[in-house]
Amino acid sequence: MTPNETPGRPQATTRIELVDPHTAQRWLERDEAVLVDVREPQEFALEHIAGATSLPLSAFAPSRLPETADRRLLLMCASGVRCGIAAQALLGAGHASLYRLAGGLMAWKASGGAVVSGD
Repeated sequence: MTPNETPGRPQATTRIELVDPHTAQRWLERDEAVLVDVREPQEFALEHIAGATSLPLSAFAPSRLPETADRRLLLMCASGVRCGIAAQALLGAGHASLYRLAGGLMAWKASGGAVVSGD
């Protein structure tokens, strides 16, 4: 038994799952996920997935996350690396179930996903 375990009480499972772009698109269309983009503001301004919330990794704070209610928290970045760092920070802050867009915005666009482009 680890020091944080309580006898007779099941431990919360923490997990970070990679999600393919098609699954992510289905979740977003059905309002089953909240999408958080951890790219920097200038990247987000150039192009982003419609409905995404910008929360740059350089100023990332778990307390600034949008409300998810009963929806999944889906993190994304350009290629999938920075959202992994954000996911680890969220696990450290007590979030138990997180999802990452596999391959980030690059994979999203390669799979035919639409983006909102800046001016």
